[in-house]
Amino acid sequence: LMHPSECERKYLSIEQCAWLNEACCINALCAQKLKAQLKKKFQCVFEGIAKAGSPTLLNQIYTELYITEGGTAEVNEEHEVRQIETASRKPDRPETTIRQEDIFKASPGRDEPIRTVLTKGVAGIGKTVLTQKYSLDWAEDKANQDIQFIFPFTFRELNVLKEEKFSLVELVHHFFNQTNESGICRLEDFQVVFILDGLDECRLNLDFNKTKILTETRKSTSLDELLTNLIRGNLLPSARLWITTRPAAANQIPPQCVDMVTEVRGFTDPQKEEYFRKRFRDEEQASRIISHIKKARSLHIMCHIPVFCWITATVLEDVLETREGGELPNTLTEMYIHFLVVQAKVKRIKYDGGAETDPHWSPESRKMIESLGKLAFDQLQKGNLIFYEPDLTECGIDIRAASVYSGVFTQIFKEEKQLYQNKVFCFVHLSVQEFLAALHVHLTFINSGLNLLEEQETTWKVFQTRKSSKKYFYQCAVDKALQSPNGHLDLFLRFLLGLKTNQTRLQGLMTQTGSSSKTNQEAVQYIKKKLSENLSAEKSINLFHCLNELNDRSLLEEIQQSLRSGRLSTDKLSPAQWSALVFILLSSEKDLDVFDLKKYFASEEALLRLLPMSVKLLGRQRWRNVNILFVLYNLQILTEICSYPLKHRSSKTAIRIIIRLFTLLCK
Repeated sequence: LMHPSECERKYLSIEQCAWLNEACCINALCAQKLKAQLKKKFQCVFEGIAKAGSPTLLNQIYTELYITEGGTAEVNEEHEVRQIETASRKPDRPETTIRQEDIFKASPGRDEPIRTVLTKGVAGIGKTVLTQKYSLDWAEDKANQDIQFIFPFTFRELNVLKEEKFSLVELVHHFFNQTNESGICRLEDFQVVFILDGLDECRLNLDFNKTKILTETRKSTSLDELLTNLIRGNLLPSARLWITTRPAAANQIPPQCVDMVTEVRGFTDPQKEEYFRKRFRDEEQASRIISHIKKARSLHIMCHIPVFCWITATVLEDVLETREGGELPNTLTEMYIHFLVVQAKVKRIKYDGGAETDPHWSPESRKMIESLGKLAFDQLQKGNLIFYEPDLTECGIDIRAASVYSGVFTQIFKEEKQLYQNKVFCFVHLSVQEFLAALHVHLTFINSGLNLLEEQETTWKVFQTRKSSKKYFYQCAVDKALQSPNGHLDLFLRFLLGLKTNQTRLQGLMTQTGSSSKTNQEAVQYIKKKLSENLSAEKSINLFHCLNELNDRSLLEEIQQSLRSGRLSTDKLSPAQWSALVFILLSSEKDLDVFDLKKYFASEEALLRLLPMSVKLLGRQRWRNVNILFVLYNLQILTEICSYPLKHRSSKTAIRIIIRLFTLLCK
């Protein structure tokens, strides 16, 4: 605020000075009202869900996420669980890490200011909570007080307004009424941050090539044109933008529109422990849960994702309370079946007045699970992770009933309900949608003999093959997953096969008898047959996860025994055994003190089979010396092979290995 004497020095009249002081007061009051709104909105969270009940303070449960700076906005089309597994094997290279409050701070040596940050991360990794924490810290005056206004938007909110027309000022007024009441129309006069959360969920047509240029913040246009110009920097170039997205949608924004790319990697191993110790105050209970998760490798990998930590904590808390000393779930499918049972129990007791001892599945809950499964499968085939009321109605879902299953199915509510013409729905995580989709396919086949994985099924075909089709149903699922170039059906296949061996808790959902031990064994043999083929390391690894879901560890135990005894002879290994060896080396959490490479890997076949594994392992701290030896040893053998005349097959193999080795090492 200006003192009258200061006004005189600046050649301002008393009236002008008073007007400026009044404007400053209005702006400051508006900022305080906005901060109050953001505090109310973000200070309480519901892990994984949006439901009424006892709130949890975000500051109380927030665990720092591992965020790295650098990278590109290139698209990664691999299944996100495969990306998580790859990240769990990432080498311990020095990386530039960044804290959420410093997201717009330039790294040392960088002169240009950062306007637009694109943050990538797989579903459930914590991107939304990250933006909420950033907004909350600003609202509580803890960080970034140089910023005058933060306006957080989600694409879920913006999607329902796609037919509307707004100017940038009108859009801000629409969502943040305080700015309208205060008469703030010149956004260029302020230091502003726009947060656009969930680009992968955007249903607007963001065309960066054909959209006409817009520079006026008070000129109305379509929402897609408005956002395109804001991201391009034509509109309000002084503003800062923070956009979050899943990796598959990262390339929707042209690289020239992004100043910095960051990636949310989720929880590191120490952060996983920190999460469970915060969730379980009983130290003994927390230690038991952490120990169990470390032993179950697939669970430990998935706990990289905060939402999966929440699912795991929900399940294990219930198991420990209801089955004292009982066995904890060891596989992903067991975990998700328990999760579904817990949600059904919550509904039965809390909403239906039932008792703990009542059966898991009532006719009503069975019907709802069937409908949710159909929705999950139909929308998964379309690639949709968010849905609207017509999508639910199409599957026969009562919207009010669906919201009761709030742990499984989240309805996105908003305090300013007049903003919405539609409600937005989603599952709490992609993996929950994939589990329910697999459950739908499994139950449809068990109850009616219909194979939803085949393009067309006639009634006559179903009748003719019902008795013998169980074997071919699972073979069809394995083949479909292996045909997917990016592993998009990897997790779906794990769940589908895992449901074969976890039918006890599903009895109330099935009208026919489930699979026999014979069909289980047939599925195991078919997977082993596929492992004998020339598969990529990633596909082989997923098939071993499938064998784990089927409770078959014979191949792994065979190789582990040979490794322990020192009698492993690679000359006699079958292709399936080679795959088992690669899987063991990639997934092992134990240090190998001595691994005599010359003893085991003397053939060019061995080099070719273990090359992907050696590159993936290169740089992991506990493998570093081994891998240096491995690469040196490879090069030594390659040198010897290359000394032969070029007409020999081994020379061509050597060249092929060299090209692959250096291509992979440069990635």
